[in-house]
Amino acid sequence: CEDCGKSLIGECKLHGPLIRAKDRVIPSRARLTLPHYLTLRVLELRAGNQQILGVFAKKVIQKRTQFGPYVGQLSTKLTCYDESRLVLQVLKDGGKYFLDTPNEDCGNWMMFVRLARNQEEQTLVAYQHCGEVYFTTVKPIEPHTELKVWYAADYAKFMEASAVFIKEESDVSPLLPVAKEPVDSWICSSCGSTFATFALLESHQCIHKDRV
Repeated sequence: CEDCGKSLIGECKLHGPLIRAKDRVIPSRARLTLPHYLTLRVLELRAGNQQILGVFAKKVIQKRTQFGPYVGQLSTKLTCYDESRLVLQVLKDGGKYFLDTPNEDCGNWMMFVRLARNQEEQTLVAYQHCGEVYFTTVKPIEPHTELKVWYAADYAKFMEASAVFIKEESDVSPLLPVAKEPVDSWICSSCGSTFATFALLESHQCIHKDRV
């Protein structure tokens, strides 16, 4: 204690405790990467103050908006599993690796995006490109709407998961096993043509734009 000049264990009985000043809390890496037109909301508070977060739009986000790449640690096993988030893997150097995010300083904001339970609530599709995972909007996202993601058709096969197929925005399809789906599952809303992958559909839609 500088007032009485004594070295004490604990508080000074004469002058009382020190006034403790705390450091400013620094947001995690994942939270700092959040785009300005998105926001995080606490959806649930579980035991141990564990927060279940969701990503919501603050303004209209146009269809075909791409986010990414997803940031995570390459790992042969998943150390952090959350049933509300997608499990993501990538193919690199001939090996299949998990994109692991054991904490918020190991990933970016995309780790907070929850999975879609059906086609109606799906707003994003996840796919692999050049060893990275990206999310792309499959329909316009209105303000205050939560961003929810599921696998693209080809990526679902890679992940050995079921697939949600985006046809018309008003349609709702259940999660069906990939093996039971027809090969041509992506439908062009302009002419009705069907395609095996989302990428082929994108290329086809570019032809429509060129003709216009």
